[in-house]
Amino acid sequence: MMKKSISASKASLVLFLCQMISALDVPLDLSQPPTITQQSPKDYIVDPRENIVIQCEAKGKPPPSFSWTRNGTHFDIDKDAQVTMKPNSGTLVINIMNGGKAEAYEGVYQCTARNERGAAISNNIIIRPSRSPLWTKEKLEPNQVREGDSLVLHCRPPVGLPPPIIFWMDNAFQRLPQSERVSQGLNGDLYFSNVQPEDTREDYICYARFNHTQTIQQKQPISVKVFSMDSLNDTIAANLSDTDIYGAKPVTERQPILLTPTGSTSTKVELRGNVLFLECIAAGLPTPVIRWIKEGGELPANRTFFENFKKTLKIIDVSEADSGNYKCIARNILGSAHHVISVTVKAAPYWITAPRNLVLSPGEDGTLICRANGNPKPNISWLANGVPIAIAPEDPSRKVDGDTIIFSHVQERSSAVYQCNASNEYGYLLANAFVNVLAEPPRILTPANKLYQVIADSPALLDCAYFGSPKPEIEWFKGVKGSILRGDEYVFHDNGTLEIPVAQKDSTGTYTCVARNELGKIQNEVRLEVKDPTMIIKQPEYKVIQRYGQVSFECIIKHDFTLLPTVIWLKDNDELPDDERFLVGKDNLTIMNVTDKDDGTYTCIVNTTLDSVSASAVLTVVARPNPPFDLELTGQLERSIELSWIPGDENNSPITNFVIEYEDGLHEPGVWHYQTEVPGTQTTVQLKLSPYVNYSFRVIAVNEIGRSQPSEPSEQYLTKSANPDENPSNVQGIGSEPDNLVITWESLKGFQSNGPGLQYKVSWRQKDVDDEWTSVIVANVSKYIVSGTPTFVPYEIKVQALNDLGYAPEPSEVIGHSGEDLPMVAPGNVQVHVINSTLAKVHWDPVPLKTVRGHLQGYKVYYWKVQSLSRRSRRHVEKKILTFRGNKTFGMLPGLEPYSSYKLNVRVVNGKGEGPASPDKVFKTPEGVPSSPSFLKITNPTLDSLTLEWGSPTHPNGVLTSYILKFQPINNTHELGPLVEIRIPANESSLILKNLNYSTRYKFYFNAQTSVGSGSQITEEAVTIMDEAMASRQVDIATQGWFIGLMCAVALLILILLIVCFIRRNKGGKYPVKEKEDAHADPEIQPMKEDDGTFGEYRLFSFVSSAPF
Repeated sequence: MMKKSISASKASLVLFLCQMISALDVPLDLSQPPTITQQSPKDYIVDPRENIVIQCEAKGKPPPSFSWTRNGTHFDIDKDAQVTMKPNSGTLVINIMNGGKAEAYEGVYQCTARNERGAAISNNIIIRPSRSPLWTKEKLEPNQVREGDSLVLHCRPPVGLPPPIIFWMDNAFQRLPQSERVSQGLNGDLYFSNVQPEDTREDYICYARFNHTQTIQQKQPISVKVFSMDSLNDTIAANLSDTDIYGAKPVTERQPILLTPTGSTSTKVELRGNVLFLECIAAGLPTPVIRWIKEGGELPANRTFFENFKKTLKIIDVSEADSGNYKCIARNILGSAHHVISVTVKAAPYWITAPRNLVLSPGEDGTLICRANGNPKPNISWLANGVPIAIAPEDPSRKVDGDTIIFSHVQERSSAVYQCNASNEYGYLLANAFVNVLAEPPRILTPANKLYQVIADSPALLDCAYFGSPKPEIEWFKGVKGSILRGDEYVFHDNGTLEIPVAQKDSTGTYTCVARNELGKIQNEVRLEVKDPTMIIKQPEYKVIQRYGQVSFECIIKHDFTLLPTVIWLKDNDELPDDERFLVGKDNLTIMNVTDKDDGTYTCIVNTTLDSVSASAVLTVVARPNPPFDLELTGQLERSIELSWIPGDENNSPITNFVIEYEDGLHEPGVWHYQTEVPGTQTTVQLKLSPYVNYSFRVIAVNEIGRSQPSEPSEQYLTKSANPDENPSNVQGIGSEPDNLVITWESLKGFQSNGPGLQYKVSWRQKDVDDEWTSVIVANVSKYIVSGTPTFVPYEIKVQALNDLGYAPEPSEVIGHSGEDLPMVAPGNVQVHVINSTLAKVHWDPVPLKTVRGHLQGYKVYYWKVQSLSRRSRRHVEKKILTFRGNKTFGMLPGLEPYSSYKLNVRVVNGKGEGPASPDKVFKTPEGVPSSPSFLKITNPTLDSLTLEWGSPTHPNGVLTSYILKFQPINNTHELGPLVEIRIPANESSLILKNLNYSTRYKFYFNAQTSVGSGSQITEEAVTIMDEAMASRQVDIATQGWFIGLMCAVALLILILLIVCFIRRNKGGKYPVKEKEDAHADPEIQPMKEDDGTFGEYRLFSFVSSAPF
């Protein structure tokens, strides 16, 4: 949000408008009657320990002299050594501190200021010393009262001046707590609507504070003892008289009765402008609630307040319209009581039109008007120079007409001070107004060439304070030779001020004020400058930040270049905290490590000498909520309880839900479990309980930021023991051996036991056999083994919980089986149907279920390749297994190799394992297409031929019938030429292609065939001779000078090497080349070229694969 404060021009407007409605001030160098400028209040309460100062200041020309009256007679201060008057002043100082007594100077004082042109008088000033008397001695009897009855403790403070402020405290100077039930009345008494045992104490002390003398008086302590009749034994009850206690009936609820005010009606008179206090305090049990209404109308809005727990109605600034009947209603569940207060608002006199000073020139006319109102209507009386006008010297120019004095053709001798007195039974008003008859030419009081600076689009007020008699006429001009200013764009005030309501930049310039009357003319020039307004172009924005984060507010401004702005930051309309975490930059405010106390409104204020702008933004600091507190358990039942709590501070992020956890102090102390959760608006919950659990609860609050710390644990609550409500779950019976049955279950948790001595009754019997249940009771286990059972037979099983108080409800039965054994027989009638070269389908007959001896899990097919029909080599036998779940009698065997011999068998499977295998079944797969040749190598290129060598396919997948070779030329742009196909016998492994084109690149495609079809192909590329472009580039290189030089250098190095070798040989040594030849004399172990590597691997493969079968 952004706001713009009052500019300097607007403040000036307020000042000038105030001047405009005031009387024309007479310069102090001119003759004028006295004017009272300062005086003490009408009702002046003084401190009797200090000097009394009664103020009376006045101005006039010549300076006035002062005199005083006391109680209506002249007060001769020269005859009282304790009284002095300040120099050039009428203020009296009564010396009390040097022996004087304030009481001796009580009375009504009035000051008169007088000079040759008249006399002004002050108000009647009533001097009274403040008093703070001591409490009178009194014997206070102890208050013995029955629980539930009402009680009033009377304060009755001493009468002081002014009245004291009353409050109740204890011996430790701690204020006594007050509430709807116990509260202090307007008269200072302490009211109890009903007393409770906790009200018993011996130190109810009423204090009276006298602010004027800064003293506090203390009443003797009052003792209160509250008796509960239910707790009194017969002896105590017999010793208590009716006087000691208020009745002997048991505590009962009572409908309200009013303790104050008494009766059904009362009256109240209040003066206009004061604060109206109305009070109703009621007794009753339960404590009554007070409500206020105005009969026949509404309580005044914005001026009505409720105090003292709505027992006091407060209306501020009352007026006659607030008169009427006000009803208070006290209500509880048994009934109500009411009281009507008739309020009448009277009024001391108040001004409608106060008389104002008149400055007239000889021969002029004028009026003094004195109009006031009040209830009752005030009387108006006039005085002249402090004397009732009826007995004042006559003045032929003066005529009194009720509240108006009319002056006609005044002369200098008509100058005087007139007093208007408006009074009724509630007070009076006194106003001085002079008539000053002068003949003066105009004078301008505003300094010459005064500079005014304002902000554009705001009012400009150019002052032309003047005086003259007769009253001068004022005219304004812009510039030295400008024309007179007129029109709606200007406002001309009676005090001479020129107002430009909306000043613009072109309003800048010099303005001339001219004042003239019949005695002369005068002018004055002032200057006006209009400045650009200051603006905040980037305002701070609303921020939400987590605790301990960092936040920054921006405040970027634009201003008139001739004005120097200052920027200050406020927090909640106060200075920023003196904390190094607050960093104020040129255009921003940064807060580091934000804490909760940084929450608030931050305001950027930009001030210049002419204007001020501000912008505010709210910082909301959010955090996880504070933990709940004051956990309370109520409504305790065997299986439920109500938990309530008070939420902690939500830290500006609403609580979304509460999580309730519990601890079982009996079974799992220190371990907290989730119980339930409720919405964040709920603060009570009904919780289900289990027997035999020592519960404690805690509550965790959750908001968008996270979870609070857990609350403090509630009080513990131990539920009574009971039979178990439930039985173990997940009961199973599975044998671990062929001759046993293992019964397992999930044990109950501690709080599920419902009582001490938790055990389990385990029962079983064979299903479909007329057997009795066999049972055993066990404890602290979750498994029981039954031995000597038949193999894999069904059993009915049940597990029942019990404790010292009895059994849980009858459990449900489950079916289990004793232990399994391996299947006894193999599947029969195994058949294989070959679908294609890689897939076969196998069939079998299911085995009888009795021979399975367990849970049938399915069948397993074992199969393996015996040999490839296209090779004479053996392979390592690798068996493969396929499992078919359930009672399935067929299955598919994928991934077989073509043209191969396979064997398989089938076995049945149960939970114990596999049964015997069926006899091996042999089947063969048909031929398939071969894999690609193992390699293709192209050697011995000539100008028109190439030699191709290849290896047979790694997986022939049948009998090879031939090889297919396809090739085509490739030109320089990689375009393919015509495709040529050649069929080659299967027993060949090489081929020489002749009659090829010179200098041509060829691409070859090669694959093998069986009777089924062609296999995948292998590709290669080769050229008949070197490419022509490459030969051309070699010729080009050979003609280069650098290449010729390099070759010459190489030749020279070879020549030097030969010479060195020749010399060494003559000396009997071997030259290096010879050594190499000796080291590699056997050509069989020469390393193959890179081009020959594949061929060597193929030979090795061929050798291995062609080993005799």
